[in-house]
Amino acid sequence: MTKIKICGIQRIEEAKWAIEAGAHAIGFVFAESRRNIDVESAANISAQLPKDVIKIGVFVNATKQELIEISKRVQLDYVQLHGDETARFCKQLGIPYVKAFSVKEKYDLLLVKDYEEEMVLVDSGKGPYRGGNGTVFDWNYLESIDLKGKKLILAGGLNSENVREAVMKVRPYMVDVSSGVETERIKDQKKIKEFVRIVQMADEEYENLSL
Repeated sequence: MTKIKICGIQRIEEAKWAIEAGAHAIGFVFAESRRNIDVESAANISAQLPKDVIKIGVFVNATKQELIEISKRVQLDYVQLHGDETARFCKQLGIPYVKAFSVKEKYDLLLVKDYEEEMVLVDSGKGPYRGGNGTVFDWNYLESIDLKGKKLILAGGLNSENVREAVMKVRPYMVDVSSGVETERIKDQKKIKEFVRIVQMADEEYENLSL
């Protein structure tokens, strides 16, 4: 079953919509973004969520101290690193992390092998931010990557119109959506429900094809 992450959560209502729809994870953006949230607000939301919901914080070039302190304050399960964090830096963190890779061409994926994380996120390299730009990259690039057992999180321009294809073609461990479930830059409950529904249907379709 493909897990689903709704990223860019800024209000408790949005988190509840995601969970009620069937999402498995939510994301708080602490990096520069129009979906940025302050630590105190994220901590308040996190404290109201079920324990089994995966909570992920998005950062760009934060210090080790910042990552550890915010992770503890917000009760994060993972820190998602979108910056220039080296494999050595990540290894020395001492907390669970997801290294994100911005993909403009397939050669951008060569560095994946240098990191020891459990999960790796691939996102589009197009746009003003290190992530969350709402653009799609060429999923064919993923055919040349050896994840060496790592779990793949697919992000970048996903929405209800293309996520079925993504699930069927890429078979990621998790799909990550933000702008694709928004209306006028605000999370939309109906779009969240529809996105989750289509992912679940794609999983069923793939399973039936495999029988």
